[in-house]
Amino acid sequence: MSGPPHPEPSPAPLPVAEVARQVGEVPDPELPMIGLGDLGVVESVAVAEDGILEVAILPTFLGCPALPAITASVREVLVRCGHPEGRVRHVLAPAWSSDRISARGRSALAAHGIAPPAPSDAPEPVRLGLGTPCPYCGSLATRPHSAFGPARCQSMLHCAGCRETFPLMTAM
Repeated sequence: MSGPPHPEPSPAPLPVAEVARQVGEVPDPELPMIGLGDLGVVESVAVAEDGILEVAILPTFLGCPALPAITASVREVLVRCGHPEGRVRHVLAPAWSSDRISARGRSALAAHGIAPPAPSDAPEPVRLGLGTPCPYCGSLATRPHSAFGPARCQSMLHCAGCRETFPLMTAM
């Protein structure tokens, strides 16, 4: 005689540092070539005052349509890491900016044809009609093509050098 199925036991809870590493590797739903850590949206992974593991996520902008998918993916990581009671909070301070994108993240974006914005502390170029470097050929002969791109945080540029159109992550 068989009874109702027994729920799977939760794995032993992994340390916070390992959970943080796994959360950082979750791919962004709109930019799957980059993990949440390299995108800079993981503000913290820490044990809250009540003893529950909590992940704080910074949305790239208010109303980001990817937040529900990000939250669900991070919750899956928490459960898989033995923290089924873990929480995901969306925080607005400090505000996310493109300066939070890691060097590895910038390289991954460029490798997939998306030009990341220059860091805010980068020297301002002398405007001689030169634009954002093309991720395909490196030419600076680029110009705006459309304010709207494949995601809400991107616009489109056109390269006169190789004649490709490519997205630019807009600085927030």
